[in-house]
Amino acid sequence: MGGTSPAVTQPVDAAPELPARRPLALLPERIRGVRRPRWWQELIFVLVCYELYSLVRNAVPEHERPAFGRAADLINAEHRLHIGVEQTVNSFVARHDVLAYFCNYYYATLHFAVTIGVMVWLYRRHPLRYRSLRTVLMVSTVVALLGFWLYALAPPRMLSDRGYVDTVVSFHTWGSWGSSGVDSASNQFAAMPSLHIGWALWCAVVVFCLTRRWWIRTLAVLYPLCTLFVIVGTANHYVLDAVGGAVVVGIGFLAERLLSGRSPFGPLPAAPATAHVPSPRRPAQAKNTLS
Repeated sequence: MGGTSPAVTQPVDAAPELPARRPLALLPERIRGVRRPRWWQELIFVLVCYELYSLVRNAVPEHERPAFGRAADLINAEHRLHIGVEQTVNSFVARHDVLAYFCNYYYATLHFAVTIGVMVWLYRRHPLRYRSLRTVLMVSTVVALLGFWLYALAPPRMLSDRGYVDTVVSFHTWGSWGSSGVDSASNQFAAMPSLHIGWALWCAVVVFCLTRRWWIRTLAVLYPLCTLFVIVGTANHYVLDAVGGAVVVGIGFLAERLLSGRSPFGPLPAAPATAHVPSPRRPAQAKNTLS
């Protein structure tokens, strides 16, 4: 009986595979590939970057006279926009001792403590997203350095003639400014943009997007709002400084999207599959059967 082999039929819902869309990325795949970072390399990298940031920030020309002129212009612009609330909030904080002490120490410590804590949490719980989100933070900081260099600005605490109160000096608390030797070693006109707000927003976005617990998300949203109250209440920044801080974080996320071709919170690319090829067995050696 001569018969023909049955034709192989494809499933009805099968569709031809389309080539994967190549992401629009500036960095090649071997550089932007997702991989678990080594902790000691990241620690060295972050410490070196922060040291370079401190050196550059403090080396920025102060341009004292233009800085005070820009402060006056910025205050006038905020009043035209009806957002000039700095003096009201600063006066409220200065009238309440406990609140002033709290704001002073908040300003001096949480800026670093919370950011470092979020980076450690991100490294431990979401290591494959760590590099991209760390890049967002670093790019934002570099863009802020450009702002310090190009737009020296006197903060409100230096405008005592306008009624602002430097709460760190008035209440003799330890802080970024007013402490012994700190004010002379740092650039006091690096106010625009506010990295206190920039880093707080980065922390809030990272935590909010990577956790599902409602109370943690609530704290994440409250953190930059409380930071805004503190930087204005202590007369360290203007409201528009906070807007500038939000802008540099947005630039950081945009830069990471352009570099990697994907969102830091999107699906992680699958690791390339490597087929397991068994090693060939060595032929068994013939035994000598001669007696």
